[in-house]
Amino acid sequence: MDLLIAKKDLLRLCSRCQGVADKKATMPALSNILLTATGETLQASATDMFLSVTDKAHAQITTPGSVGVPAKELLERVAAMPDGPIHFATQNAGVATIKAAASPRRFTLRSIPASDFPELPAPAAGAPSLDVPLDVLVRLITKTKFSISTDETRPHVNSALFEWANDRIRMVTTDGHRLSKAESTIPGANATAAMLIPLKAIGELKRLADAALAEPQGAKEQAKITQTGPHLFFEISGTRFGVKLVDAQFPPYQQVIPKVSSRTIRASRKALADALSAVRIAASDRTAGVKLTTASGVLRITSESPDTGNGFDELPIEFTGPELTIGFNANYFIDVLNAMTDEDIVLNLSGELDPAVIQPAKDDASEAYLAVVMPMKI
Repeated sequence: MDLLIAKKDLLRLCSRCQGVADKKATMPALSNILLTATGETLQASATDMFLSVTDKAHAQITTPGSVGVPAKELLERVAAMPDGPIHFATQNAGVATIKAAASPRRFTLRSIPASDFPELPAPAAGAPSLDVPLDVLVRLITKTKFSISTDETRPHVNSALFEWANDRIRMVTTDGHRLSKAESTIPGANATAAMLIPLKAIGELKRLADAALAEPQGAKEQAKITQTGPHLFFEISGTRFGVKLVDAQFPPYQQVIPKVSSRTIRASRKALADALSAVRIAASDRTAGVKLTTASGVLRITSESPDTGNGFDELPIEFTGPELTIGFNANYFIDVLNAMTDEDIVLNLSGELDPAVIQPAKDDASEAYLAVVMPMKI
């Protein structure tokens, strides 16, 4: 293989693949990027057998071919190159050479045969797909990712439920202590499906979508979503991202969401987040527990620690219903409030042992959102 490619393009390919390549893999090929040069295109691919990514860039190909190169080492060396064209070539002895076209700087890297690299899954020809605006996809992830369980021994909640229902797309996550549900309307869509996307895939997908949105035409970009067997594929700005779906049953989340509440609080989202962040300082490091007490026109927030003292704050609210004191993990509330962008929120409560429901004060059926936070005894 012998080619010339712009540093920025090769760096982009390496960055795309770095997050997927498995640095601790028992199969050495999985820590590599597969580079394939044909025609006027250099294609880069990586996989950890659960996630896969493929991207392309224009290159001047002198000698076509394919080779595997360690992902982390290639990224570091390309990043260290001066701006401008980079000459990449391989030798028969399993060595790749990276050289700056306009300076004497060069590196060598070990390489592996392309045949050592596993075959990547691909969408089936003619498989149905759904086009989703990138900003909608990012919104769904941003508003739900924080409540995915990080416990990898519980795959049914170490993932996000991704649902299509006619023209409605929905993402739901829970870790057992809280739940988030975001949904949007996709005009003209007509699909029905439900699948579990693992946490690592959600993080990589958001990184890819954020990078595409940052481009000049990013606001107009769509994500093409296709399912083939146990794999889900996202096509974003020429990059294909594949995910092996989780084979598990997501909890019946509709049963967790209270249907009615006896108390309603309307408050400034930012003011509530600031007050919780401040009072949390004096809460137990282990539980981050705070008490919310409703009173006439105010919400009082308190925390107690036998070692460091107490914390107190209050803020004006609109409140209907009997007065109540209830305990929560402040971090769970703050995560929800930080994921939202609305000026005001509505907090629905019932009893001191009942979960709280947090929603935007402004009702928007086309972009609905709610979060459920379980109470705690303090």
